[in-house]
Amino acid sequence: MNIPQRPVRVWDLPTRVFHWVLAASLVGSVVTAQIGGNAMVWHFRFGYLALGLLVFRLVWGFAGGRWSRFSSFAFGPAALLRYLRGRPQPGDRFEVGHSPLGALSVFALLGVLALQVGTGLFADDEIANVGPLNRYISGATAGVLTGWHKDWGAPLLVGLVLLHVAAIVVYRVARGKDLVRPMLGGDKPLPADTPASEDGARSRAVALGLALVIAALLGWAVVRLGG
Repeated sequence: MNIPQRPVRVWDLPTRVFHWVLAASLVGSVVTAQIGGNAMVWHFRFGYLALGLLVFRLVWGFAGGRWSRFSSFAFGPAALLRYLRGRPQPGDRFEVGHSPLGALSVFALLGVLALQVGTGLFADDEIANVGPLNRYISGATAGVLTGWHKDWGAPLLVGLVLLHVAAIVVYRVARGKDLVRPMLGGDKPLPADTPASEDGARSRAVALGLALVIAALLGWAVVRLGG
């Protein structure tokens, strides 16, 4: 039976901006780390940007549009098993926002990125680059955190990003589902009864205000705590 479909707003504008700016910050962080030298100034700036974006996404996961909220893709083991078996129950909307597998990818990326940014704040390469919070910990602890940041965290994060991109390609080639266009325009063709995410002027104004507050607080914290 053919189910009537219509364009449904899934990803609100703040979520889309977050996604693409975060992607740019990750690319910038990796590139500047590989260049080293004077480029490390920008490595730190990209790190601060990623930190601000993570804080924004944490708040937006509770205040954003319906399908951007964590509650819409915090799937349990039973839901994951139904998805893998291809046996969704009525009410399972696995194809709207993040699927159960996609949700695992998102949480893994955000978690590893948070760890990577956090360790970078305390890192010390013993040459010329020191994180703003390094002076609050011992040299031994800084060595451990720096080792994670450079030797383990960075490759792990890059691997997760590549896995994320590979999944997008597989969905497009094997299943005929374009996951990029909805993250650009916000809409997906979905059954007509699918609830849409709020994405009006009020929601966008709240997101902008939140972003400005986070940027101001982060800037103050870096200057204040970094000394």
